[in-house]
Amino acid sequence: MASPHTHTLVRIGSRDSELALKQTEMARAALLKVHPHLKSEIVSMKTKGDKILDVALSKIGSKSLFTKELEFALEEKTVDMVVHSLKDLPTILPEGMVIGAVLQREDPRDAVIMHPKYAECTLATLPEGSVIGTSSLRRSAQLKRRFPDLVFKSVRGNLNTRFRKLDDADDYAALVLAAAGVVRMGWKNRISQYLSDDLCMYAVGQGALAVECREGDTAILDMLAKIADPNTMVEAVAERALMRTLEGGCSAPVAVHTKVTEDSVTLKGGVWSLDGSEEILHTMSLPSQEPDTSSESIQPPTKVAKTSITFCGIVPLPEHKVFMTRANQLGISLAEALLDKGAEKILKAAKAQNVANVPPNVSSTLNGSSGGEAVPANGS
Repeated sequence: MASPHTHTLVRIGSRDSELALKQTEMARAALLKVHPHLKSEIVSMKTKGDKILDVALSKIGSKSLFTKELEFALEEKTVDMVVHSLKDLPTILPEGMVIGAVLQREDPRDAVIMHPKYAECTLATLPEGSVIGTSSLRRSAQLKRRFPDLVFKSVRGNLNTRFRKLDDADDYAALVLAAAGVVRMGWKNRISQYLSDDLCMYAVGQGALAVECREGDTAILDMLAKIADPNTMVEAVAERALMRTLEGGCSAPVAVHTKVTEDSVTLKGGVWSLDGSEEILHTMSLPSQEPDTSSESIQPPTKVAKTSITFCGIVPLPEHKVFMTRANQLGISLAEALLDKGAEKILKAAKAQNVANVPPNVSSTLNGSSGGEAVPANGS
C-alpha cells in the first residue's frame, strides 16, 4: 500500500547558511526514513541574524534573530515545517506555533578550535593575553572566570567565515563554538578541546534540532512525532522550563548540563554575571515516575507553567508525557532554587548592562518578540 504522504509535497523551511541547510537535510532524511515515499522540498531564506554581521550578538538585543522570518513563512503557509537549532528558539513561541519534534541530540558541549600555530594547546596552556573569539556571553562569562589571563572578543559570521577569520590572520588564538555545528560541517578534526561542564556548561537546547510547525496541522504533527527522540525531548523540556522560569536568558549568561536515563533526569543549571565574577550553580535530579518518598524530593513549584498543551512550545509525546511532565517540573524547581540563591540580582544587573550597551541604530531596526531566551546569551 502506498504511503498516505506519497502525493503530498512537504515544504521545509531553513536558514540559507551551509550549516542550517545541512541540518535541514538531516531532518528531511529522518522524515524520509519513516516515510520513504514522501515528496519534499527545502525552502531557504535569510534571517535578521544572518544579515546583521557587523555588530556583536550581545549588543543586538533581539529575541528571534534567527527564527522570525522562518516563522512568518510558516504562518503564511509557504512552508509546512521549519528546522531550527533548538537553542535559537525562544521558550515562548508565536501564537499558533509548536515544536513537533526534537531530533536526537548531537554532542551538546562547546569546543575549542585553535589557530594552527597553537594546534597543540588547550585554553589552559595558551600564552597570557591570547584572544579567544566567541559570540556568546554565556561562554565568555564562564571562561573569563576559569581563565582570567585570556581575552575574549566577539566574532560574527557563519562557521565558514569564523574559521577563515581564525586561520587567515593572527587576530584570534582560538574560537569557542558549539561542537555540534563543527561536527555537522565535517570539521571534527579541527576540534582541539571539548569543554566539560566544570569549565563551560552549554546553552539550553544546544546540539539539538527542533522542527517547528503550525499547532493545528495534525498531519504534520503525526509525521514529526515519528522522528522525535524521547530522551532529547525530555532534556529539552527540562532545560527550557528552567530558562522560562528564570526569565533572564535574553540578558544574562545561563547554562545547563543535563543527563537523562531510563529512570531519571538530572539537571545542573548556572547563572553568571557578564564578567564572570559571580556564579550561582545548582543541581537537581528527579525520577521519571512519581518520586520515592523515602528520599529527598523536589517540592511542587510555586510558579505554574502552562503545560496543558505544550511544554515551553514542545508538543508532548503521548507515551512519554509523564516523564516530560516530571522534566518540566524539574526545570521550574531548579530555576526557583537558583533564584533563591540570588540569581535574580545577577539577572537584573546583566539585563541593565546589556540594555545600556545596545547601539541606537541597531535597537531601532529590530522588533521585539515573545519572551524566552535570546541568541545573544547562548551564542552559536
